[in-house]
Amino acid sequence: MSAQDTIFNANKHVIHCTHGSLDLSVPAVMGILNVTPDSFFDGGRYTQEEAMLIRVEQMLEQGASVIDIGAVSTRPGAKIIPEQEELDRLIPAIQSIRLQFPHCLISADTYRASVAREAVRSGADIINDIAGGNGDAGMFAMAAKLKTPYILMHMPGTPETLHEPPFYTNIGKEISAFFTNKIHELKKEGVEQILLDPGFGFGKSLENNFELLAQMNAICLLGYPVLAGFSRKSMINRVLGTKPGEALNGTTVANTIALMKGASVLRVHDVKEAVEAVKIVMQMKKNDSGHAYP
Repeated sequence: MSAQDTIFNANKHVIHCTHGSLDLSVPAVMGILNVTPDSFFDGGRYTQEEAMLIRVEQMLEQGASVIDIGAVSTRPGAKIIPEQEELDRLIPAIQSIRLQFPHCLISADTYRASVAREAVRSGADIINDIAGGNGDAGMFAMAAKLKTPYILMHMPGTPETLHEPPFYTNIGKEISAFFTNKIHELKKEGVEQILLDPGFGFGKSLENNFELLAQMNAICLLGYPVLAGFSRKSMINRVLGTKPGEALNGTTVANTIALMKGASVLRVHDVKEAVEAVKIVMQMKKNDSGHAYP
């Protein structure tokens, strides 16, 4: 089997959720909804129900396949909030969106097993764990118990140290090894539906991030759908000299490269532009099927 075939097989996964299925034969777009007062780009915009529902409706109309709800900011310098505060933000948001959009796929962005449990009970379909199981020793067992798809993100250390870049000898190989070990643990617990997030911007220097992007096909070759999340992050702003509000074009470029490298899901603030990137790349692949990607 060629590298191209392996990557395309990863893209053909269908993720089965309580409220529908996510067909990854064409890359999907995950819309970010932060119900936090302090996230780096849109903090405070969607803490009120009306604004939140308007935003969700807009993202769904623009082509989002999943809405990813986060109630804890992971920007540099953000404080780790108590579990109850996370629940007080996250659970009402999930319940409100589920009521208003009954067929919407919802991802709960949390590293706490107990929060994941309450999120799924309230209507979430997917657990998106930025800590890759390192933030809560019970997360893998909880994911197995809930029988939900699980997004496994690479983040060295813990949520408290996530912005401290470590040293990598070969980032592609090291993150692939991390995923291989974690997948084994997840499978042992009984988790069947796994997506991989290389964790751009988490515990990685500027150079690490772009080296990882260049080697992202190595992650795709593991045979699981890969999620790429660059949206308006500092890895873009530091190269372009922009601020998060000016980073849409840079984000689209990074998204396009990730799609060329085999990404199955783009996690973004700007759904319309990401959907357009998917359409362009898929059309190119369709018309140039003899060329091996990446």
